Amino acid sequence: MDTTRIEAVVIGAGQAGLATGYHLRRRGRAFVVLDAASRVGDQWRHQWDTLALYSPAQYDSLPGLPFPARRWTFPGKDDVADYLGAYARHFELPVITDTRVRQVRRAGGHYVVTTDRGTWTCDNVVVATGTFGRTPYVPAVAARLDPAILQLHSSQYRRPGQLHDGPVLVVGASHSGTDIAYEVAATRPTILAGRDCGQVPPRLDSRAMHILFPVLLRAWRHVLTRRTPMGRRMLPHVRGHGGPALRVKRADLAARDVERVTSRVEEARDGLPVVDGTPRQVASVVWATGFRQVFDWVDLPVFGPDGYPSELRGIVPEAPGLYFCGLAFQHGFSSMLIAGAGRDAAYVARRIAARQHPTERLPVGV
Repeated sequence: MDTTRIEAVVIGAGQAGLATGYHLRRRGRAFVVLDAASRVGDQWRHQWDTLALYSPAQYDSLPGLPFPARRWTFPGKDDVADYLGAYARHFELPVITDTRVRQVRRAGGHYVVTTDRGTWTCDNVVVATGTFGRTPYVPAVAARLDPAILQLHSSQYRRPGQLHDGPVLVVGASHSGTDIAYEVAATRPTILAGRDCGQVPPRLDSRAMHILFPVLLRAWRHVLTRRTPMGRRMLPHVRGHGGPALRVKRADLAARDVERVTSRVEEARDGLPVVDGTPRQVASVVWATGFRQVFDWVDLPVFGPDGYPSELRGIVPEAPGLYFCGLAFQHGFSSMLIAGAGRDAAYVARRIAARQHPTERLPVGV
């Protein structure tokens, strides 16, 4: 395969990768953005049909280009996908699609990025493949269920019509699990199992949220960070557990007669999932159980037992020139939001530029 030399390779053309590209371009750096999808934004297009952002449109912009939607509306997943594609075109970012990265390794003082379409050598690599990893997590009990039961991970779920007729078990009660259970319950008896992750009481489109959301965002950006004791206590919780229900409330689930069970689903009996001690005759199971951080294609000893890299604000001290962007709680709670991608990307781009120009002073406290 051909080998191409460049200063920096950004892996992933989601919001974090594109924002990193924006800041690298502003600094005049030579880089490329690699993505396995056929089009920029496909990682959003492949989500379930009714998925919409939980943040209002005025807070959903990447640096340099406002999100094209009315204030206090909540863009759907296709709107986000189209915006990301437009963003890459607007700033003429060098995105190469249909290119899956197979390995990142260190060799001879530089990095070698091997893809299914060739090899790149570079001084800097930015891994921007997503907040919670790209490997769906499904509990071991799934393998013990009757094959006649349809099983989908939430990343495979698109619409209720995919599911078999009959009762549905949704496992995992974070915001995605509650959203899916509420949707499915309109046409099928539904059980939602998993610990109560809490809920944000005001409706997203309420006047109360108009007042509350800017306050929350400020706290997510400046208070709940890795610089503060409160933020450091929250970090493992955010990375290891689901977030509170946002759009769908407990009352909404009750109104659709969703059976709510807070115990785990860890046992199968005669091929049926055991829910709260009782085998349940269900036709389908949706596993809204999250993702695992699996970076086995990054051939460097910089990862902890939880799968996350040993980084601070995306910088890996043990591997100069290796960066991450878009991680959950990379700097703070806002890092997982589109609204937080720009700040994290700007910091990483500054550090890359400083490697090439060691005399450049980084602003204090950024």
